[in-house]
Amino acid sequence: MSSLLKAEKKEHNQYELEIKLEADVFAAAVDKVAKRELKKFNIPGFRKGKAPRSIVEKMYGKGIFYEDAINDLIPDAYEAAIKEAGIITVSNPEFDIVSMDDNDGVVLGVKVYVKPEVEIKDYLGIEASRTLVEVTDAEVDEEIAIAQQRNSREIEVTDRAAENGDTVTIDYEGFCDGVAFDGGKAEKSPLKLGSGQFIPGFEEQIVGHNIGDEFDINVTFPEEYHAKDLAGKAVVFKIKLHGINTVELPALDDEFAKDISEFDTFDEYKADVKAKIQKRHDATAENEVRDSIVNTLLDKLVAEIPEAMIARETENVIRDYDMRLRMQGMSLDMYFKYTGLDLDKMREQAKPEAERQVKMRLALEKIAELEGITVSDEELDAEIDRIATENKITKEQVLEVVSGDAIKEDIKVQHALDLVREKAVVTDKAPEAPAEEKKPAAKKRTTTKKTTTKKAAAPAEATEATAEAPTEENKAE
Repeated sequence: MSSLLKAEKKEHNQYELEIKLEADVFAAAVDKVAKRELKKFNIPGFRKGKAPRSIVEKMYGKGIFYEDAINDLIPDAYEAAIKEAGIITVSNPEFDIVSMDDNDGVVLGVKVYVKPEVEIKDYLGIEASRTLVEVTDAEVDEEIAIAQQRNSREIEVTDRAAENGDTVTIDYEGFCDGVAFDGGKAEKSPLKLGSGQFIPGFEEQIVGHNIGDEFDINVTFPEEYHAKDLAGKAVVFKIKLHGINTVELPALDDEFAKDISEFDTFDEYKADVKAKIQKRHDATAENEVRDSIVNTLLDKLVAEIPEAMIARETENVIRDYDMRLRMQGMSLDMYFKYTGLDLDKMREQAKPEAERQVKMRLALEKIAELEGITVSDEELDAEIDRIATENKITKEQVLEVVSGDAIKEDIKVQHALDLVREKAVVTDKAPEAPAEEKKPAAKKRTTTKKTTTKKAAAPAEATEATAEAPTEENKAE
């Protein structure tokens, strides 16, 4: 049995506790450890594990089993103490022994950070704005063109010369000052004309040639070319053209709509495409509102947040990102090699978002408390079902990973955000017209995902794109 002797709040939301392990409980724990550990001792004059406890304690000291006994008792004693103290911890505890006596038991000192007290006011009626974007014909055409390209087929061309956009099959061999150079030769290599895979001038000189043609291409390697012996050099490639393929796009008609969608007519399909794009724009606008609301809530939040709380959330961000990488067949070590990051730099990147998540959670939890938000058993069951379905596991497996109480808290937080959003005063605005001197930015698709659990943006992923001429390293690719 254990008892809480002291629970004292210190600065920066740190608590100091004193927990007493009663003498009889400690003695029983020492006996248990002794029975478990005695078989490991090899004492001269005794078979291994057969030496009496008194002999072992005489050789190694009476307290040889004390540390393990205390460690065995700590989990239950600590859990009971924080429950009795009525605190919610946000860091791992630090233990030390205040006193230890065979007749009076053990007193443990504990230092731990706790969830901070939170104040937030004027969270209903927050002003926010959103940018309403109407779907353009160009967006619809672009979306349909992507579907058209995805459902295209490649056909062989025999009745004309190669054109830009065709995929040709060629033999090539490169010569510098009349001498073939390493990596400049390939046979029956495919190349899409206009793709920019090869150095400038190479692909353009294939356009206009027919199947069976043998011809020379004269090009000059760029001055900054990675192969120093070829950088800035004029070379000749001898080419033989074996084949020409082109992409045949399906006609945009009713048959096309039937093939790729559930609609019978192209007009219906096109209308659906437009509606889906509009839905994406609306979701982006709604995300804009919610981001604005959250930013305002963070400004209104008054709380002294322990650094340990942010550090723990930072580790959660990294752990979640590591899990997503593993699902894609990659590890953190591989990610570090590609990006040049290390764990400390990744923590530095993840910390601002982790701090934002901690603050947002605290604000919404306080709002849920102030508004008396509750979660019904039906809502909890529905959320467990959703999690199980999305992760393709059973409800029982969900509850093995996360407790029902934790899921309830997530639902409360989501309800609190929904309430603040419902009461917000939202102003609609039109998109800003691009400056005349600037070219329009490329459109990006945005997607949104419903979630009731905390999410954090992962550190930015590195990407590379290179376009190179035939060399020993890339074999013309």
